[in-house]
Amino acid sequence: MTLSLPHRITHVLLDLDGTLTDSAPGIIASLRTGFADAGFAVPSDEVLRTFVGPPLGTSLARIGLSAADATATIAAYRRDFEVHGMFDNSVFAGVAEELAELRAAGVTLLVATAKPQYYARKIVEHFGLDEHLAGGLDGVHGAADYSAGEMQGKEVVVERALAHAVALGADAGEVVMVGDREHDVHAAAHHGVPTVGVTWGYAAPGELEAAGAAAIATTPRELRKLLTS
Repeated sequence: MTLSLPHRITHVLLDLDGTLTDSAPGIIASLRTGFADAGFAVPSDEVLRTFVGPPLGTSLARIGLSAADATATIAAYRRDFEVHGMFDNSVFAGVAEELAELRAAGVTLLVATAKPQYYARKIVEHFGLDEHLAGGLDGVHGAADYSAGEMQGKEVVVERALAHAVALGADAGEVVMVGDREHDVHAAAHHGVPTVGVTWGYAAPGELEAAGAAAIATTPRELRKLLTS
């Protein structure tokens, strides 16, 4: 079932990878190293690209790795990611400017990402995106448990970000998720929150529509207009 956008949007939960930043280059490079160092065959870049966004444990299970093998791969991936991959990354063109416009329009912004919060806050701070968020880095919600964070479903993160929005005065019926993958749509819908899908990220053609996104934005400016119209 597709949820409709509310007539008034006061608080927005923003995905990170593929929505705010183009993180695929660093993630894919570190995944290649992670698979190799853990002793497994390295999937094609086409397959690795599908890993960007969802919890990594979910993606590893999808290609058939056992829980133990996934844990070993994630550990090897993280070792490389912390040194090389984390900042092999960039903010999508126009995103920072439109976040500033949304904030000026009175929209409260928070981040809700499946990435471990430890990494997410470092990345948000590195690119100066925290200045647009309610509470600065306190407005960045990621997988809470660093040791097992890559295994958490995104609905857990959305739940915490939504609770933060409500604590800031949001009516839950005036909150919207923004994301680039189907798991963003499904996680938000689990809590009754509609999603605006963005096409500049990593979704396959038709993925967001099939997942039930309430609307689709093709540019950051179009996204801002959808959220403030």
